[in-house]
Amino acid sequence: MSESDTEQQTPVEELTDIIMGLQRCFMMNLSKELSRGQMSFPQYFLLGHIGGQNSLTMSEIAVKMNHTTAAATGMIDRLEKLGYVQRIHAENDRRKVMVKITRKGSALVTHIRQDITNNLALIMEILTEEERHAWLSIYRKIFAYCQNKPEEKK
Repeated sequence: MSESDTEQQTPVEELTDIIMGLQRCFMMNLSKELSRGQMSFPQYFLLGHIGGQNSLTMSEIAVKMNHTTAAATGMIDRLEKLGYVQRIHAENDRRKVMVKITRKGSALVTHIRQDITNNLALIMEILTEEERHAWLSIYRKIFAYCQNKPEEKK
């Protein structure tokens, strides 16, 4: 994008372009790692969420992913085939199927998270201490907003 293009943009439009560019930058690195395991970003997102829980039902997974249970089942089928999750029966109700991350899945999540951390550390090196604190403060506010924002109606 040329300097004259950014001069004609509103700050919100410029921020939109920046965010989209950053997403591409980070997603390209993430996608390279994920393509080795033949997994999509939504599957990785789901795997990370499952890893943060003891186990989840298919209904809970569908809600988290904002998918139908059938679509969530398809994602879990793929992750299970790759050895990243396993289905287990609930202890209190054998009819209820739970999904749990495997060691292999946890290792992948840890590896990719570390890769993201390393990339962010490189970015932080080009910032002053004041800029680092400002960036983190701004991202905390944005994250808090996103966490508390009511779900939009479709």
